[in-house]
Amino acid sequence: MKYLNAAEILPEHLLKELQMYVEGEILYIPKTSSKKEWGAVNGSRIFYQERNKEIQRLFQSGSSVESLANQYGLAYSTIKKIVYC
Repeated sequence: MKYLNAAEILPEHLLKELQMYVEGEILYIPKTSSKKEWGAVNGSRIFYQERNKEIQRLFQSGSSVESLANQYGLAYSTIKKIVYC
């Protein structure tokens, strides 16, 4: 994060307003962009959604929770959460 002198970049009226609240201190101003949801950037959200749909489909086709747990390397309780949600 780069340090900027407010007196060099802000209009005088805005600088005076800020000085009423904070004077001679360092002030962090956060970005306006919102944070993206988990997995939105690298595609992991889509990967797990597709995997879970496949697990649900296999379960509905007759596969047991135990066999799905072994096949996908997941805990028995995790498979139950996926298929019974």
